Amino acid sequence: MTIPEEIKTAKRVNSEVDRLLEQAREEAEQILARAQEQATYLIEERELTRQAEEMSQEIVRQAHSEAEGIRAGADDYAADVLSKLEVEVMRTLKSIRLGLDLLDDRRAVPAVAEDTDGEGALDEYEESEGEEEPIRG
Repeated sequence: MTIPEEIKTAKRVNSEVDRLLEQAREEAEQILARAQEQATYLIEERELTRQAEEMSQEIVRQAHSEAEGIRAGADDYAADVLSKLEVEVMRTLKSIRLGLDLLDDRRAVPAVAEDTDGEGALDEYEESEGEEEPIRG
């Protein structure tokens, strides 16, 4: 009769062990499921972070490219304006030079003078001999 009691006790112990093992298995599955959820969340978060970094790098690249285009366009525009200004300044300088040359020619001829062949006053556009052309600065 003691054996059947020991068998009952063994069955209860086995049953308790099975229950504890099942409980441990369920807890392990819950822990594993939470770990997988957390890992998935972290992976997704990491992927989103990576995508955001890539997107920000692309935006920066586009901004640099647009800035280069704008800078090149501004340089081209400035070069064009400066070239046109140079042409105008050269024309103005040429006009100034012609005006100075005309004034120099007028100054070089005395107002009332006779030429060396005795024919009267010098023509306004003839140069008198012996006078040097003034130096312009």
